[in-house]
Amino acid sequence: MREMSIEGAWVREPRIFRDDRGSFHEWFRAPELHEAAGYGLGLAQANCSVSTRGTLRGVHFADVPPGQAKYVTCVRGAVLDVVVDLRTGSPTYRAWEAVRLDDREHRAVLLAEGLGHAFMALTDDATVVYLCSQGYAPAREHGVHPLDPGLGIGWPAGLTPVLSAKDAAAPSLAEAERTGLLPAYDACSRWYAGLRADAAGAADAPPRVPATRH
Repeated sequence: MREMSIEGAWVREPRIFRDDRGSFHEWFRAPELHEAAGYGLGLAQANCSVSTRGTLRGVHFADVPPGQAKYVTCVRGAVLDVVVDLRTGSPTYRAWEAVRLDDREHRAVLLAEGLGHAFMALTDDATVVYLCSQGYAPAREHGVHPLDPGLGIGWPAGLTPVLSAKDAAAPSLAEAERTGLLPAYDACSRWYAGLRADAAGAADAPPRVPATRH
């Protein structure tokens, strides 16, 4: 796990075993995620999206608490995956970092609750799968326009972005901040601390003894 420039985001670069049959790699290892974040990814939902070249999804985020942590990889084709710090008051507020996810290097991105997420398909049939700590809850899900000059995300040149109607109607970062839509860094930090404390408490708890049948 390699920590990204934005607090709460990591890239996993797996070891890949290749031979004349194909390849094998471990794309998810719970202990590595726990070691990086200080708490585990509680799996509540797994999603799969297939996108034509140029499709741009995001920037999506959820209210904190509980937020929605994500673990993202691309199993077919390639995408430019982007993490955006939307947490007001964060030292890296407004910053973004991009990682190419593809079916060759098999990188994966872990992003904590409160961070924004977006990606652009670089190939046709780009297939992205991601694990989520919370299920989809429309009332808590929000977005910021991915082409907002206030964010200035460097999307690949030569590709015409294809957005959903919902993403195209998303507010700018300034509008989202003005209306109180964005998560606060302090609230996110308290949430992370609570998750770490829960994880530490669970690790210190005595092992559960199975009930004995008579």
